[in-house]
Amino acid sequence: MKLTDKIQMVEELTELVIEGYGSPEEFAKVLNFGVEMLFYVEEEAFTQQEIQQVVSAIRGVIGVLRG
Repeated sequence: MKLTDKIQMVEELTELVIEGYGSPEEFAKVLNFGVEMLFYVEEEAFTQQEIQQVVSAIRGVIGVLRG
C-alpha cells in the first residue's frame, strides 16, 4: 500500500469518527461496548438500538479499510 493510500485511509477514518461520533473517545466507547456485547450478549441484555449502533460503527470502519 502506498503512503498516499494510507494517508487517505487515515483521513477517511478521521472523518467517519468525527462526523459519526463527535470524537475519537466517543467512537472508542462504542467499539468497546461492542466488544463487551460479544462476551455478554444474551436475550434482552442490550437493546436493539445499542447493538445496531455498534454494528454501524464496525461497518463504517470496515468500509473505509476496504476502500
